[in-house]
Amino acid sequence: MAESKTEQIKELSRYLRGTIAETLHSDASHFGEEEIQLLKFHGTYQQDDRDTRGELRKAGLDKAWSFMVRTKIPGGHLAAADYLKLDQIATDLSNQTIRITTRQNFQYHLVLKGGLRECIARITQSGITTVGACGDIVRNVMASPSPLHTPAHGDAQKLADELTQALFPQTRAYAEIWLNGGKLYPPPAAENEPLYGQHYLPRKFKIGVIVPPRNDVDIYTHDIGYVAHAPNGQVEGYTILVGGGFGMTHGKLKTYPVLAKPLFYVAREHAVAAGVAIVTVQRDYGNREDRSRARMKYLIEERGLAWFRQEVEARLPAPTEPPKPLQLTTVADMLGWHEQGDGKLFCGVFVPQGRIQDTGAGRYRSAFREIARQLGCPIRLTPNCNILFCNFRPDQRQTMDQMLKQYGVPSDEGMTEARKTSHACVALPTCGLALAESERVFGPVMDEIDQILRALQLEKEPILIRMAGCPNGCSRPYNADISFVGRAPGKYALFVGGSMTGDRLVGLEKKVVELKDIPAVVKTYLEEFVARREDGEIFSAYWGRTHQPGLRPEPEQFHFELAERSARLAATSQDGPLE
Repeated sequence: MAESKTEQIKELSRYLRGTIAETLHSDASHFGEEEIQLLKFHGTYQQDDRDTRGELRKAGLDKAWSFMVRTKIPGGHLAAADYLKLDQIATDLSNQTIRITTRQNFQYHLVLKGGLRECIARITQSGITTVGACGDIVRNVMASPSPLHTPAHGDAQKLADELTQALFPQTRAYAEIWLNGGKLYPPPAAENEPLYGQHYLPRKFKIGVIVPPRNDVDIYTHDIGYVAHAPNGQVEGYTILVGGGFGMTHGKLKTYPVLAKPLFYVAREHAVAAGVAIVTVQRDYGNREDRSRARMKYLIEERGLAWFRQEVEARLPAPTEPPKPLQLTTVADMLGWHEQGDGKLFCGVFVPQGRIQDTGAGRYRSAFREIARQLGCPIRLTPNCNILFCNFRPDQRQTMDQMLKQYGVPSDEGMTEARKTSHACVALPTCGLALAESERVFGPVMDEIDQILRALQLEKEPILIRMAGCPNGCSRPYNADISFVGRAPGKYALFVGGSMTGDRLVGLEKKVVELKDIPAVVKTYLEEFVARREDGEIFSAYWGRTHQPGLRPEPEQFHFELAERSARLAATSQDGPLE
């Protein structure tokens, strides 16, 4: 088979230049299809306001074109001064909001073409970059965000930085187009892209680092997952997982979500080299003919883990060992106040769907801006799209609490546990792939689910609920306890059976659920849980005991409606469930 059209675009792009600069400085209202593919590597997606499409079409007008611009922030760590610069960009060039992503990044939405170059340039001048935030390249390297003062947590952040530098593209196109040839860190060296070549990778590539037992990076969802091994405090090495990925397409059985698998263990000094070796195997053998099968998860599924390990080890000038045992407890963030272990405190703040904005209910953006200005605390973005403010002295705690209260930012203490871990992707009106609403409807949906949880006395139960506007899975719905994935306007596929620890895939329960019916549908599962749970059993454990067929559902279970359960409970008596 011939290589895909996207591969041809990359090959002819002159290392990601294409005709971006020409169109950027022209009067054209938007970029062409080939340029769109290249813009992703620079950290931006061309979009349009889908809410206005119909009206504009009737009036014979062009679409309301705009851009989403995504930063690249390894480990999600930011200085307060950098945060303030990024916040000002939202005021000047975006839609007055900042969106935390599931990869510990920031996104700006509704950036107009006339301000696109300034937006990217100012992000870079703030000390951040957008290079590789999108595109067929190693995306932002994630790391456990908890600022605990331990060698392992410090090394997780350090490793994220090291991997970022080792896997950074070398093209000068970014500086030429967006910075007028200015200096970019790391500085571009060879124009021939010694690591990536002119075709870069077959598809996007994701890496994360965790410190067990907390799985706050959702480590099984990555192409490469690093799990710290620090039996005596200091990190001795990392167990490496490979082949995770959640993107799929409804009805196409050849696409499906996969959890990463243990590959091997390497000593700390070889951790970066192992990552480079794995990336190059995917570079050389990944599918460049069919983009729907181009992720590394399919390469491993097709060739086998033993073959993949052999290929990696042939490129790694270091010994490997069998993976270390892995035990995880939760994918949740550390919200509220916690001691860092160095005499200082950090405060985790829940951000609904990661959208930092000022609304009547809560002025999150104003609050965070003033916290950064007045208290100067470093910031960590979390993969659950929340924010951690770090390095508080104990005497600053009251000031922080007062500032949050002043701006109407609620404490997590009154939230259900399900709300604290819940999340939805952006979807409409800007995402071009969205089939249904997600972020804009998820809050009201969770309000109703919260009422049900409280009525069933489940407000303290850890239940992982996620929503996505399409099957690409940006909100990581395929390892949640309960998730809804958009199929069409107002219609969602219902998946159940992941876990709070992130190490189990869901199965398809209902092919179509109407948006208005979601709370009632969730209620039936929660009522069944209450009726059949054993003492102390959380929802994840209950489902694994009573329903889950295994850790690796067949592809059909993600695409076709499962048969109705023959033994669904119809009622509950005081003596227990009626079988």
